[in-house]
Amino acid sequence: MNFIDKLSAAWTTNNSLLCVGLDPDLARFPDAYKRKPDAIVEFCKEIVDATADLACAFKPQIAYFAALGAERQLEQICAYVRANYPHIPLVLDAKRGDIGATATQYAREAFERYGADAVTVNPYMGSDSIEPYMAWSDRGVIVLCRTSNPGGSDLQFMKVDGQPLYQHVARLVAEKWNSNGQCALVVGATFPEELAQVRAIVGDMPLLVPGVGAQGGDVAATVKSGRTAAGAGMMINSSRAILYAAPQGDEDFVAAARRVAMETRDAINQHRG
Repeated sequence: MNFIDKLSAAWTTNNSLLCVGLDPDLARFPDAYKRKPDAIVEFCKEIVDATADLACAFKPQIAYFAALGAERQLEQICAYVRANYPHIPLVLDAKRGDIGATATQYAREAFERYGADAVTVNPYMGSDSIEPYMAWSDRGVIVLCRTSNPGGSDLQFMKVDGQPLYQHVARLVAEKWNSNGQCALVVGATFPEELAQVRAIVGDMPLLVPGVGAQGGDVAATVKSGRTAAGAGMMINSSRAILYAAPQGDEDFVAAARRVAMETRDAINQHRG
């Protein structure tokens, strides 16, 4: 089963468009976990187990692991998700972008080392920096388009042939790069009008939508702007709001994470149509 098929099945099986982000921050872990030698692995496993029936995808952010020298722990977490929840897509949030030879190694990192179903990539260096990922025809290639951060407007609103750059990227991916039908786009929930414009350009292509939860994106506006006619089409990501839902030092972080994940999933579903 390829990435797109797996994602479509997860939308239906779990009745969910919620993507749970895995951004481990030791400073925000419960006190008991801070003292564990495998704190990152154990914490993330608990989150995965608590939310697996509520999520359409899991999205580990590689920087949170690499900054701590915890790539081996990331390998273990990815292996755990694949072994225990093989029906839920695993998206490696890496935002890679480099020349073809280097991109080939980044693709191997994502798809061989971590076994990800999909990876986020940066289109700034053009098609030959994306092609190595496309060689893995069963995996997803999720291209940055309209990002959730305010500074994204510095470049993404620049005009190219009379249209904003992010719209040019959306058309380029939909019309030229998506020859294997494996592409998706990153479009932030913090910009619902732009989200609607991207949806109009790309049809039913999946969208990874960060920005709800800690970043303050509005759930109702996000779903209305980005859903497909079938009421799906999105992986709406929430990371910190779920991971650290419990007050600092509260040991019952698992129950708090599940509660917020369920509330977010249900809020999304209210507006799917």
